Parts: sequence; C-alpha cells; structure tokens
Amino acid sequence: MNHERGEAAHAFLAQAGWENAKVAALPGDASTRHYYRVRQNGHGAMLMDQPQNSEAPPSPPTATPEERQALGYNATARLAGADCERFIATANFLRSRGLAAPEIYAEDTAQGFVLLEDFGDDLYADVLGKGVDEDVLYRAAIDAIARLHADPAPPRLSPAAALYDYDLTACLAETGLMTEWYMPLALGRPASADEESEHRELWREALETIRPPEPVFVHRDYHAQNLFWLPQREGAARVGMIDFQDALAGNRSYDVISLLEDARRDVSPELAAAMKAHYLATMKDQGRALDREVWTAEAAITAAQRNAKIAGIFARLASRDGKPRYLAHLPRVWNYLEGDLAHPALANLRSWYDRAIPCEVRHGVKHEGAMA
Repeated sequence: MNHERGEAAHAFLAQAGWENAKVAALPGDASTRHYYRVRQNGHGAMLMDQPQNSEAPPSPPTATPEERQALGYNATARLAGADCERFIATANFLRSRGLAAPEIYAEDTAQGFVLLEDFGDDLYADVLGKGVDEDVLYRAAIDAIARLHADPAPPRLSPAAALYDYDLTACLAETGLMTEWYMPLALGRPASADEESEHRELWREALETIRPPEPVFVHRDYHAQNLFWLPQREGAARVGMIDFQDALAGNRSYDVISLLEDARRDVSPELAAAMKAHYLATMKDQGRALDREVWTAEAAITAAQRNAKIAGIFARLASRDGKPRYLAHLPRVWNYLEGDLAHPALANLRSWYDRAIPCEVRHGVKHEGAMA
C-alpha cells in the first residue's frame, strides 16, 4: 500500500474506532484486492483494501450481451470488479441463510475499504495438509452448498445489488480464454479464426443443454483456499466463506465442481464421488431431489467449462501479468478437464481438444511458460 493509500486506510480505521490498531499485510493472490490483519486491545479484524479504479467496471444491470462485450471481459463474464458494495451485500445474504460469511464492522465503499470479521488462520487448504479428516471438512462444505440450494436464487442480494444470471454470454466469455490465452502459450501461435469459431460453437451447443429452469446462488470460487474451518460453530456454519463477490445465479453443480475439482489441490476420485453422492442425498432429504443421470451430465459439462476457463486464466496470469507460478497447476487442471471431456455429452468437444491441443502439447507447458 503506497503512502497516500496508507494514510487513507489509517483514517478509515480511526473513524471506525481502530485508531491504535497494529496492521499487518497478508499475502496476496491473483486479484487487486489486499487484506491486512488489524489488532487493537486484544481484538482482531481484517481490513480489505480494494481500490475502486483498479479493475475494469462490472456490467451495468441492463446491459445487452453486445454492450457487455464492448466493455471488456469483466462485464462480459459478469465479474464484480472492484465493487465493495457487492461484497458486502453477498456477505450479508450468506449470513441471512445461516452460513458463515464475515461480519461487516465498518465500510467506506467510495474509497474501497471494508473492516470485517477475521476468521483466523485455518484455511481448508492449510488444515487439510495437517491431517484433519478430509471427509468431515468436505461434507461440511457440501452441506453449506446444499443449504444454499434449498431455495431458488434471490433476484437481488440487496436493494442495490441484483444477483445476475450466469448466462451463456458469461460462460462463453470464460471458455474463450482457452483460445485467447492458453493456445498461444501452448502452441506458440494464436488460435486461428476457424479454431476459435468452432470452439465457441461447440461450447454453445453443450452449454445450452444445461440452462437451469430454477437457478440457485453460485459462489463461483468455492474451493479450499476460499474456505475456513470453524469447528467451534455448528453445522454448515462451520465453513467460513470468502471471495464471494462474483456470485451469480446458476446451476446446481457449479460450486460442487469448484470444490471437488480444485485447481490448486488434488481431490481423490473416491472422495469426489462420495461428496457428489452426499450432495444428491442431502438435496433429496431437503425435498429437492435431483435426477442423478441428468445432474451428472450437467456436472460434467459444468466441470469442463470451468476447467477450460481456469486453464485460460492461468495462462493469462503467466503471459500478461507476469505470474508464471500459476502454470504449475496446469497439469492438474488438464487431468480434471480430460476426465470431464470423457462424458458422452462432450464427445464433440473432446474431439476438438484432441485435434487443436493434442495431449503431448497440453501437458508440455512448463512452469516457466516454455515448451518441453
């Protein structure tokens, strides 16, 4: 945080009653958002620093697909950008459902500062590496998703924040990252116009088969690095959620897949199968029974779409943003994607990937971004 931003942050903390707080920065990840742990008189909180002009703006509520595309990727894919108000609205919505999202203590959305509850240090990604029972943690995470899916998605998160549809325009923008960013990195050349067009149309055909008649709340980034283990709480509230500001209204498989096909952590096929079965059983117990075969096909298409997007995002982080460390996750992402493409519903897309990005190429991208 530069000097000017630091002074603004300290003024915000002072106004919130934390004028004597000690502030310590936490490691960042792939976004422009930064977090600081603050301590004062034995009490703790988190300071979220999200400069309001640091990202492309989100889509206006009434924008057409063409208008969204003209505004750029954030608007097309319906990302929140630097919208602190959406973060606050989503946190309040999740808590209203009996789930654990950080309590908001103070806010200055114009400047991009939010003071919020500190969930501590027990990220799923960390405690799972220390011998904590995977089954217990993943069941709790599935229970939290099922709690959200007990009811349809609300039209609004707050009077000022609509919950947008995870629509075809957004999904195609995401899969387009594969041809825009991953293929040049892997092949050493841009995707041709024909390759890009065929890829887009094949995804359009697949995605049109899974448009949900009754959308549910989709966290959109529900995985071990965005979940905290809070064992002192009860039930689904033991799962502390963060990084939910890009939430949309979408299908019932997205967050399950986000959790079980984690780009940064191996999840065994046995655990994934058990958790999918637990999800379906829990939905049935809630009076929301799903057709197993239909849901499984939806989950395969959703998983393939998400993993194609992630491969593109990681390539973009490496090529555009100078963050080659994300390439280390690509072998895992491709292993997931190849498994997803094995579903019969994705046979045409599997053929395209085998032709356009052969196996020896897709597994040849090195951590440094060079080919083997």
